[in-house]
Amino acid sequence: MRLLLVEDNVPLADELLAGLQRQGYAVDWLADGRDAAYQGRSEPYDLIILDLGLPGLPGLEVLAQWRAAALAIPVLILTARDSWAERIEGLKAGADDYLSKPFHPEELYLRIQALLRRSHGQANQPTLQAAGLHLDEGRQCVLRDGAEIQLTAAEFRLLRYFMLHPEQILSKSHLAEHLYDGETERDSNVLEVHVNHLRRKLGRSVIETRRGQGYRFGAPAA
Repeated sequence: MRLLLVEDNVPLADELLAGLQRQGYAVDWLADGRDAAYQGRSEPYDLIILDLGLPGLPGLEVLAQWRAAALAIPVLILTARDSWAERIEGLKAGADDYLSKPFHPEELYLRIQALLRRSHGQANQPTLQAAGLHLDEGRQCVLRDGAEIQLTAAEFRLLRYFMLHPEQILSKSHLAEHLYDGETERDSNVLEVHVNHLRRKLGRSVIETRRGQGYRFGAPAA
């Protein structure tokens, strides 16, 4: 899943980037509201974390521009402002959730997880469930029939994306756009390797290849 972090506090941004990357997210970081207003509309993000007190353009104005452009990406607001009026103002502008500073990183991770599942029509349960699999996002492993299957970091990122999009045909280019940040070179051959590794661990029928189209996740586990 690819996230956009818009935060002008550099030490906090560094901390969040490191933590979110450990959680298996590809993250782009911006510190200026004007840059965020443009990039949020032009890149295929799965979720945006937005600070309100930004240089260039206030966070609420950035959010208003996104929603006016019919951008439906979930937006979680981070702010040091802790009044009810400002919370309501952010929600009215189109925010999906709100977290006041200071906060515990674990709470942020759980809120992101809940927003991503909700935006894809998934229930917010202890594990992400699809095709007979249970993905433990905290431990980054998958359970099937009570057996625990270990995953590499790359396999976890790919499987999580598949499980949030069951039965959908996903091209290699689409997967690359959502699994890598803007600075990482995207190689479809590497994706194919990770798909084959998942098939060996989970069964070949779990991920179907559609020639000329991409991959489809969701067949019953072998």
